[in-house]
Amino acid sequence: MPEPLNSPTVPLLVTTDLPPDTDLAEFGRVVADAVRTLTCEEGVSHEGFLRGGVFWLDPPRPGGPGAAPVAAGELRFAALIGHLSVPGMRATAREVAARARKVITRAVAARYGDLGSPAAVLAIRAEDVGERTPPSAVVVATGGAAAEPAVAEPAVAEPAVAEPAVAEPAVAEPAVAVRAYA
Repeated sequence: MPEPLNSPTVPLLVTTDLPPDTDLAEFGRVVADAVRTLTCEEGVSHEGFLRGGVFWLDPPRPGGPGAAPVAAGELRFAALIGHLSVPGMRATAREVAARARKVITRAVAARYGDLGSPAAVLAIRAEDVGERTPPSAVVVATGGAAAEPAVAEPAVAEPAVAEPAVAEPAVAEPAVAVRAYA
């Protein structure tokens, strides 16, 4: 079992289906503000700070003359990729992601209602945050946090099974492909 980190910073991916007219900045604020307070196993609350980019994972449906109408209740797939810092908490990346998942899924459901499935919250590789966030992403951050903490000790999401080091072929991957570790 990985050793808990003091003041972990965890790279996260949050994805969910949303109504097509959703304001992405608002969705990002809902997610970022949900992690303002995270509670550890001992019941102690810690201030969390999430900074990331929000974007649509799927292309918009074409509109205009001759386009098929959007079906009532049709949803679009949105994502937030960023870093969650929790100063003072002693936890593994997996534990921080689990606590974040709980408060984020609750906040998204409270704001947008039952969308068919809960938001997915995954710890990802730190490299994926910069590599997979498109330039068009809307930047969001936790509001009301005292200050963005410095990255004291970046947490690396632990793979469920040890993987051998393998050179990856030089093939372009889609901008939104992300490797997640549960």
